[in-house]
Amino acid sequence: QVRLVESGGGLVQAGGSLRLSCTASGLTLRYYDMGWFRQAPGKEREFVAAITQSGGTTYYADSVKGRFTISRDNTKNTVYLQMNSLKPEETAVYYCAVGTFSSGTYSYSSTYDYWGQGTQVTVSS
Repeated sequence: QVRLVESGGGLVQAGGSLRLSCTASGLTLRYYDMGWFRQAPGKEREFVAAITQSGGTTYYADSVKGRFTISRDNTKNTVYLQMNSLKPEETAVYYCAVGTFSSGTYSYSSTYDYWGQGTQVTVSS
């Protein structure tokens, strides 16, 4: 049974930082690409960042470029999202996801096969 567990969410002031983690069980993460998405109340789920199997290529939403960094440690079956300079409008539930994508599909949620339960990130102004 595949399971993804996110952690590291919480309450932070605007301009602050958080590091999210997503640990997988039931599969070997190094064979899969990974993504982070977020969903704010009343809004659709949106792409945040993605990373290829080896970690050699990363992709970011324009809104987070230069502030967020996605990384992975395949020996720990874990992917990370370092978030700096957080903004109140980035308050959302953040989800990690596992799948196999191409350079044209990494931002589509339908690309991903497995999802975590999400972790709440709240950015206060």
